[in-house]
Amino acid sequence: MEKDHLSRKLAVILHADVVGSTLLVQKNETIAHERIQVAFSSFAETIAAYGGTAHEIRGDAILAEFKRASDAVTAAIAFQAQNNATSSLRDDDIQPQLRIGISLGEVIIADNTLTGAGVVLAQRLEQLAVSGGVVVQGTVSETVPTRMPFNFDSLGEQMLKGFDRPVRAFTARLQPGKDLPAPELIVTPHSPEPAGFQVPDKPSIAVLPFANMSTEPEQEFFADGMAEDIIVALSQISALSVVGRNSSFAYKNRAVKVQDIGNDLGVSYILEGSVRKSGNRARITAQLIDALNGHHLWAERYDRELDDVFEVQDEITRNVAIALQVELSFGEHARIWQSGTRSFEAWKCQIRGVQNFYKFTPEGRREAQECFERAVSIDPEYLPALAALGQTLSQAARFGDSPDSASIPERVEQISKKLLEHEHSRANGYALQGNLRLLEGQHGLAMKAARQAVELAPDSPHHRGRLALLLVYSGEPDEALKQFKIATQQSPHFPNWLTIVPELAHYLLGDLERAREAAEQSLARFPDFPYAYVNLASIYSALGLQAEAHDMATKLLRMQPTFSLADYKKSQLFINREDTDIWIGNLSEAGLPD
Repeated sequence: MEKDHLSRKLAVILHADVVGSTLLVQKNETIAHERIQVAFSSFAETIAAYGGTAHEIRGDAILAEFKRASDAVTAAIAFQAQNNATSSLRDDDIQPQLRIGISLGEVIIADNTLTGAGVVLAQRLEQLAVSGGVVVQGTVSETVPTRMPFNFDSLGEQMLKGFDRPVRAFTARLQPGKDLPAPELIVTPHSPEPAGFQVPDKPSIAVLPFANMSTEPEQEFFADGMAEDIIVALSQISALSVVGRNSSFAYKNRAVKVQDIGNDLGVSYILEGSVRKSGNRARITAQLIDALNGHHLWAERYDRELDDVFEVQDEITRNVAIALQVELSFGEHARIWQSGTRSFEAWKCQIRGVQNFYKFTPEGRREAQECFERAVSIDPEYLPALAALGQTLSQAARFGDSPDSASIPERVEQISKKLLEHEHSRANGYALQGNLRLLEGQHGLAMKAARQAVELAPDSPHHRGRLALLLVYSGEPDEALKQFKIATQQSPHFPNWLTIVPELAHYLLGDLERAREAAEQSLARFPDFPYAYVNLASIYSALGLQAEAHDMATKLLRMQPTFSLADYKKSQLFINREDTDIWIGNLSEAGLPD
């Protein structure tokens, strides 16, 4: 077989190494290796976002190439800021920190591996960097345009091992108060509509997660919250088809062509943006892009006080509607701009509450309830927070992890009635009614309420997914699978809880192999979702695969040491109690404690 032809070229080379990796491994080998791999995976995504290529990720080092020095420097500084923010959220001392070196030189490419003087120089420069720092060759600092927001501080001429002449070296850092340049979207020339691209019969749009352009750890949820609120606002417009949050957020921190996103999600337009919060001010950018050809239809930048961010959300929503020539009715205007809050503190509590709720743990629900209670106490008319509080209380009552579970139904009933009083929140009100009726064992009434929610919000994968789950518990697995299919078409990157539907539906239909396949896919997709382990343990047990079932039970108990079948059984609300007993019996045989 002929050997690959050697290729030489001039490139910008980035080399990064973990500081003190041996010491980290000695502290806890499993955690250290896991976090190093997470850091490298994140860095590889950042490298790709800025147009680079990660050629090698080996051991405790990563090697990448770029066409432009400015992209390499930006990617390096962006990752260091992100990694520092991640480390600040951990409460132990197993924190992988990287040193990064960047050079400009000739490299040799063979078998997708980079070698040559440029690679060696990047390694030597990296060794000059402090933990969490970036050091670049003098030529690199001179190649970066002066308009870029970076400071290059001289380290003087350095004699580096393997080089006969001294090399000028500089540390690179972001200028105080400046924003990191956002990644440039990769677009291709105008081309015919891609094969398989299904354009809906009305304008369709996906709102990508807004890029975090700050070094503040708290900004990540702030940026996500902005995008989520805009998704909700656009979803109120009947003339638009809006992709759900789970699907659009699947592209978070990924460098993907807008055309590919459009083809994947079946949308014609994409809204993207960025957020940088500093003190009491925020800079927010947004741009609307044609997903078929990558052309920009509209863009705007907003510099506002934090209390004004809601007006920015409103303006972005209006501008999108105008750009897409969507006519809004008077009622839609009211729904869009009267359903939120004007309290920044209440809004922050709401966003944090949602993040905690989707942990699907007793602790997560308690933390979520505290956040939503705080949001509602600040703004009693903040209906999305009220609806989220009702959902959280319903879950707490169902799983019995609240000290006042007995009094919860009455409060949820009151919340649902208040939501039903407002046209734009009626779907959420009926969804809560469905939860309550299910808790009471009134499956017929629960189904009726869930169907009313879907009728009011037919494009909502959340409400349709809830309907599918209620259909399973009501003994209608075939119809549940039909509704599940629609929900996943509406949200191709669906949330973890929705995977329960096909697992239980196929199980109830007696098709254990398909139930197993669905559960194994769920586990592969959502390895942190506790109920993926529960369901797979029961299905394995039903199939007679006791070793596999026991393994799932063991892993579940590592995640939730206090798990008990007595508490879990209360949450399994099958209309046929025999189905519940058999399901719980499977789990008992798998080794889960009573």
